[in-house]
Amino acid sequence: MMLGMVAVSLLLAIPESRAQSQDSGASSPVEPLVVPLQLVPPPLSTAKEQFFRENPAAWSQFLSQLPRRLDVPPQSTPQPAIAAFTGGTWQSPCCTSFFPTNPLLLTDGTVIAHAGSTADWYKLTPDINGSYVNGTWSQIASLPVINGTQYAPLYFASAVLPDGRVIIMGGEYNGGVGDHTNMGAIYDPVADSWEAVSPPTGAAWFAIGDAQSTVLADGTFLLAACCGGSPTADALFDAATLSWTATGGPSNSYSYSYQDEQGYELLPNGNVLTIDIWDSYPTANTTNAEQYDPSSGTWISAGNTPVPLADPYKCGNWEIGPAVMRPDGTLVAFGGNTGCKGVPKPDPTAIYDTIDGEWTAGRNIPALCAANGTTSCSLADAPAALLPDGNILFAASAGGGSQPTHFFEYASSDAIKQVADTVFCAGEEPSYAVNFLVLPNGQILATDLCNAPEFYTPSGVPKASWSPVITSHPKKVTPGDSYTIVGTQFNGLSQGAYYGDDVQGATNYPIVRITNTVTGHVFYARTANHSTMSIAPGAAGSTTFTVPAVIETGTSDLVVIANGIASKHVTITVE
Repeated sequence: MMLGMVAVSLLLAIPESRAQSQDSGASSPVEPLVVPLQLVPPPLSTAKEQFFRENPAAWSQFLSQLPRRLDVPPQSTPQPAIAAFTGGTWQSPCCTSFFPTNPLLLTDGTVIAHAGSTADWYKLTPDINGSYVNGTWSQIASLPVINGTQYAPLYFASAVLPDGRVIIMGGEYNGGVGDHTNMGAIYDPVADSWEAVSPPTGAAWFAIGDAQSTVLADGTFLLAACCGGSPTADALFDAATLSWTATGGPSNSYSYSYQDEQGYELLPNGNVLTIDIWDSYPTANTTNAEQYDPSSGTWISAGNTPVPLADPYKCGNWEIGPAVMRPDGTLVAFGGNTGCKGVPKPDPTAIYDTIDGEWTAGRNIPALCAANGTTSCSLADAPAALLPDGNILFAASAGGGSQPTHFFEYASSDAIKQVADTVFCAGEEPSYAVNFLVLPNGQILATDLCNAPEFYTPSGVPKASWSPVITSHPKKVTPGDSYTIVGTQFNGLSQGAYYGDDVQGATNYPIVRITNTVTGHVFYARTANHSTMSIAPGAAGSTTFTVPAVIETGTSDLVVIANGIASKHVTITVE
């Protein structure tokens, strides 16, 4: 192991016994961070996790304050009448047999969701009319046992790959034990099977934990090394061979590639943005931002945010909020100020113009949280999603994981308005428990502490210029056969839903929906082999789609959808 700053960063990231074992071969007992499955722990920085390992009494007290999963969802905290809010509305079919987390959209229009801290996954299939609210949940294949240990993570890297498979890597917790696992697996939805994926090789990969990740414009999966240790600490995944190639990690001044708790966001130029948290560790707050350039495999400056966005160093939490690309080429980055004692400032935002490379200050998050309704709301580990109309839906609660959670829209005009809370559980949950996913029909799926997934229907509509455009398509198709469709903006102008390092649910890939013009019944064709994952305006692309074997024959309308925005339909005949 390298000495100095790198060694310090590694020691922060792993239990003491592991660090001693790597350094000297010695070992000593370490208090494990065990979490009962009825509790939902927040994502923790490795520094915070190490503190709890060294202070078992503090960990026990922390657990006693955590919210519990709610088997029977109660009504939300009373609010003014829904008519008092402008914005969309929530629906919930209530209830599932499990507690869904980390929802992901498969390329056939179905949704899979994980039962956090277990090996179990479930699939949501929309009904014949295309309704997800009235859809059906069914269990799919469970995660594998890897080297004698059941893979059962919570807070991990995830992505839907261009070939339609799903990769997940790491986990801050595994089976309810905090261990920053470096296990991983890949899911084949056609075969309904998971296969273990080995971690990248090298000193940085003793742990993956809640690492951030993204799919590059060329379709390559980029995985961040949580705790660095060298200039080549990130890794690129070869989906054909299930192997990894080293690439550059952020070069912040604290330690090469130390990037625990940071997020990755794909930009229209094909680069990847991260906002440093640790650049001024441990005595100041950083404003440094960086971009990964895939052509060189290195990171370059992305300027400085006008205000620090990470939770102030005095709080010792080292958290930040999501950062969301908008169709106009700007990115809204949300802060993570938890409002700890002595740091009463409101949670800030910053706006990055990806065209001119300049940062400007955005709106502060309103002070409408906590039981008194007047405490600053925070997005430290909280979800946000780009709505089809260009607004950003986000959830926020007071710092420290308190309840209730409230919901807001950050408008394209940069105004913030409160919208209705979810029907169930908002009054009993912190915002870190909420995950968002953009559905093909433009709704947002929200999962939380409840076994009652909720669906947000926005009130606005997208601009025509944001839609995918079909330029070439088959005129006649046969059930079960595959075809190529060509056009522009098949991946949209954003990745859709964001959270940060702990959850990734991007939907910047083409979904093909076929609607029978006589019955109105909706069928999704599985897409694969997308030629690009670029979110650049007007980006040319193609994908293959396989017509469902059970589709109705006759004249039908076909559209390509990206992030809930559909193209103009073209007419096809299903024979």
